[in-house]
Amino acid sequence: MSPDEYTPARIFTVEEANARLPLVRVIVSDLMKLAAELSERRDRLSQLSSKRPGGSSDVYQAEVEQVEQELEKESERLADYLRELLELGVEPKSAVGGLVDFPAIIEGKLAYLCWRFDEPEILYWHELDAGFAGRQSLAVESVSGTGPAGGMLDA
Repeated sequence: MSPDEYTPARIFTVEEANARLPLVRVIVSDLMKLAAELSERRDRLSQLSSKRPGGSSDVYQAEVEQVEQELEKESERLADYLRELLELGVEPKSAVGGLVDFPAIIEGKLAYLCWRFDEPEILYWHELDAGFAGRQSLAVESVSGTGPAGGMLDA
């Protein structure tokens, strides 16, 4: 989908996004922990699968079934956390990295306010197609000289 075709569920100001951070932080914390657990279980399942001889004397069968059941339950919980964020209008970008974007209007264009779990508040933004690598500080003066972020953002 091109940026022209994108319509966010909600548009945030910096203040609105920061006001949502306490709840988003809790959900993202749970999401990160669960994503790490899922990764570990998938690795364990892969190890077990590589050791399995197959047939009726498979000593790993019970453990494989248990790990598969746990993976299914945890995957459902992960989907629930993602759904919670989306219902708030927040767009999860990396479960493991704790990265989320808040759709916003910046310098008159649709963009993202970008937040990572280890950051105290919304400090960065990026264009829709720029991603994390294209993050820019909200505190930096714009090229047009309109001043700090407060002057760049449309309410």
